[in-house]
Amino acid sequence: MKTILRISLLIAAVVMVGITVAQAQRVIKGTVYMDGEPAAGITVEAHKGGEMLTSFDGKYEVEADEKTKYIRFTFIDESKKLDIEDKSGNVFDFAFSGSIPSGDDADVESDEINLSTLDELIKAQDRDFLNELSLYTEFFKQKDYKSAIPHWKKLYIKYPKSTTNLYIHGSKIYEYQIESATTDAERDKYIDLYMKLYDKRMKYFGERGYLLGRKGTSWLKYKLSQDRDKASEGEALKAIHKSAYEWLSESVKLQGDQTEPPVLLLYMRTTVALFKYGELPKEQVVKNYEESMAIANAIVEANEDETKVEQVQETVLPYIETIFGKSGAADCEALVSIYAPQYQENSNDADFIKSMLRRLGRADCTETELFGMATERLYELDPSAEAAFNMARRFLKKDDLEKAREYYQMAIDQETDDELLATYYYERGYIRYAKDGNLIGARSDARKALQLNPDYCEANMLIANIYVSASQKFEGSALEKSAVFWLACDYFAKARRGEDCSIDASENLRKYRQYFPNKEEAFMEGLQEGTTYKVGGWINENTKVRF
Repeated sequence: MKTILRISLLIAAVVMVGITVAQAQRVIKGTVYMDGEPAAGITVEAHKGGEMLTSFDGKYEVEADEKTKYIRFTFIDESKKLDIEDKSGNVFDFAFSGSIPSGDDADVESDEINLSTLDELIKAQDRDFLNELSLYTEFFKQKDYKSAIPHWKKLYIKYPKSTTNLYIHGSKIYEYQIESATTDAERDKYIDLYMKLYDKRMKYFGERGYLLGRKGTSWLKYKLSQDRDKASEGEALKAIHKSAYEWLSESVKLQGDQTEPPVLLLYMRTTVALFKYGELPKEQVVKNYEESMAIANAIVEANEDETKVEQVQETVLPYIETIFGKSGAADCEALVSIYAPQYQENSNDADFIKSMLRRLGRADCTETELFGMATERLYELDPSAEAAFNMARRFLKKDDLEKAREYYQMAIDQETDDELLATYYYERGYIRYAKDGNLIGARSDARKALQLNPDYCEANMLIANIYVSASQKFEGSALEKSAVFWLACDYFAKARRGEDCSIDASENLRKYRQYFPNKEEAFMEGLQEGTTYKVGGWINENTKVRF
């Protein structure tokens, strides 16, 4: 009986030892990299544990002991050791050569996230955190972002609540990666990661209103950057504006008169863009305009920050009024109801009348009684270039082209401001194009406008449309006629750089590319893609061969 009891106790002891051993084991896994790529053929051996050979994905998973001090990585006859004795967690990526990629593929499992604050981590003397913090901070100070990224990434993923500096510095890091990218696909990858950084910061540190404004600003900056290989068009461009509008509108709602000036500008810009796409009704545009103006005026009245007030007065307010006036969403009836009482009080103030006429003109309210009355009154008070320009527009609306031309010429002869003079040339050129069919004269005026204001996108649009019209009557072979569309699209592409023209120019680019010469026609003429081609006749301009 005693023998049986001893055997039973021995078996129980063995079972308990087995359970203890099983409980003491851990599974360590990760990915091995060589020069930033997953490495195959690496022998991974855990101290007091198992070993395995990595495949093409570079991943490994080995059993180890709770007392495992290191992992050894061997490739052919070279070995490297990673000490893990004082490190928490069971996921360890390792760069046998080069560095660990900075993308989300270097992530850790959710159960490895540590939500301690900076003070708590310092108090606990978390060695893993403190070591990585020291390394990334030192590299970051030196602006050696490439070396900082692997260490910053570990903290960003594992210690997301430790310090806002992870996100402030992370913005710099992602901007560096976006600006260093060589393809649009690579840029978009980092832009998406940048947007996730904003989301993560909001999750752990709040400030939703402020950060949504910054998120929308960064999104538009890089998605619409001229550094991209190919500008977004059509549905893709609409989607970009739609995402930005959602973030910016919520930001403005939450921030109120604490909204940053650039956010207000972009809020109105995306509002107008979505209105032109048919995504927002006219009433919403007017509402957003009134909201933006109220916030901008509140910032000025508060007068708490002199620099901010100056920025709002000199940039924000004029921009909001300009873009709203050009949007097509402002009803003349509404604008007249706003300005008519003001005009009655200021009918002897030439500066007020000029300002009012500009706003009515931008909203295409030149046929209203108020515009006509104010135009004549301004010419009585101050027969200046601008007054002559307004008279020209008034006669144009009456279809008195002779009088309109007379006053346009008077405005051009008197004006000294380059930007206003460019506007006068552009409008006269448009009349020559649309009313007279004088394509050569119209182009001449548009070119003069561009000489005075190289960023005048409407003037580029005018030249593009002149060439589209010219293609119908252009003399020459089928290829020579269709080659005019290469040149027209050159000007639509230039016009697209201006925010007021970007949508219309993009649509025209898509529309008229289909009329390019085809490869067979070009081959017969000995033309190769990318070479220079001169469109002859009165056009007499160079373009590039493309299909």
